[in-house]
Amino acid sequence: SATVPPWLNKGDNTWQMVSATLVGIQSFPGLVILYGGIVKKKWAVNSAFMALYAFAAVILCWSVWAYKMSFGEKLLPFWGKAGPALGQSYLTGQAILPASTHYYRNNTVETAMAAPLYPMASMVWFQCVFAAIALVLIAGSLLGRMNIKAWMIFVPLWLTFSYTVGAFSLWGGGFLFQWGVIDYSGGYVIHVSAGFAGFTTAFWVGPRRKADRERFPPNNVMLMLAGAGLLWMGWAGFNGGDPYSANIDSSMAVLNTHICTATSLLVWICLDVLFFGKPSVIGAVQGMITGLVCITPGAGNFAGVVQGWAAIVMGVLSGSVPWYTMMVLHRKSTLLQKVDDTLGVIHTHGVTGVLGGVLTGLFAEPFLCNLFLPVTNSQGSIYGGGVGGMQLVKQIAGAGFIIGWNVVVTSIICLLIRLVVPLRMAEEELSVGDDAAHGEEAYALWGDGELYDSTKHGGSSADPTIH
Repeated sequence: SATVPPWLNKGDNTWQMVSATLVGIQSFPGLVILYGGIVKKKWAVNSAFMALYAFAAVILCWSVWAYKMSFGEKLLPFWGKAGPALGQSYLTGQAILPASTHYYRNNTVETAMAAPLYPMASMVWFQCVFAAIALVLIAGSLLGRMNIKAWMIFVPLWLTFSYTVGAFSLWGGGFLFQWGVIDYSGGYVIHVSAGFAGFTTAFWVGPRRKADRERFPPNNVMLMLAGAGLLWMGWAGFNGGDPYSANIDSSMAVLNTHICTATSLLVWICLDVLFFGKPSVIGAVQGMITGLVCITPGAGNFAGVVQGWAAIVMGVLSGSVPWYTMMVLHRKSTLLQKVDDTLGVIHTHGVTGVLGGVLTGLFAEPFLCNLFLPVTNSQGSIYGGGVGGMQLVKQIAGAGFIIGWNVVVTSIICLLIRLVVPLRMAEEELSVGDDAAHGEEAYALWGDGELYDSTKHGGSSADPTIH
């Protein structure tokens, strides 16, 4: 059949499509549900809507111009040439990453161009859901006050001028890829980018109202846990799909992902009990997220090029280091106190993404690296030699580039947007929440900022008192 060309591996294609679906479910409904449940009731609709809009908007922008900027022909050392990924002949051909060929210094080929055994349509969609979740994660820093119109402008601009740069530089064949920085599942491209871009945007948007910052209880803990569960289970596709094949590396990536995550969650819970006297469900979810993020910088690599014990070590560190920065350092830092990062994305994704990248430079096992990495003879620092030490330098430098680019470009985007529309909601919308911003409420209940209205809330007479 013409639908099964000689280069097509049905198993690889099936796993890639399943992985993409799992990653897509992480955003919608996963983070849509998590955001809708973890915020105050009056912000449930707005928070869920920010995630839903970002997911939809990225799909269109990605297909029309952003995919090729991330994985197409080289334009600059950090950027690909923009163009549509919509044509039938393009999408039905074998997937290739044209800039991914790796050369020795004498210009002979060290590692051939990546050419997975499935169609380009599978690659475009798989990478699309990764781009989408990056924007959804940024939204977590901005819940409860960003003007939804400003957010609608922000999403395509940040995708175009920030995400594509990180993706091409580290994944598509750009200068960090060619240098040998390891990040095959988005510890840098997605989590460090989202953590620092969210924090930067939160700075420019400004904080929530004082009452919301002081008391911001989740409106539905069980719903929050359901979203968290979809996020965790979806990570099997997040990390397992990045080897671009249903192979041994993908199996190791999935197993080590769950080992690290479980360890991180348990360490976070233990620290909560030790210092605060009781375990926190929200804390458990934070520990889960930091475990997932920390194992991610090498997904196909780190989870698949280190031995199982390293996943446990990573889990211990990802459950303790971000816990310290969030629970202790945050309260002592003037800058961290000033910037209202609603869900602490700078800690759970920014700090943890950098941590995972640095640990990649420590624990990458030489033999396993040679099975997958484009730069041969790569290895972590614990295995000794100048090569191992240099890998750690590469990881730190890669994180520095991603952080610097995001802080600068995100700031420029925010300054440009506020020339057109306010970045922040009007005071009335901040006071009322979803009903003012969208004319909708998450639950058929009365309270939290609304004026009492007998036609909406029942009762025999109108009561003008603000309850």
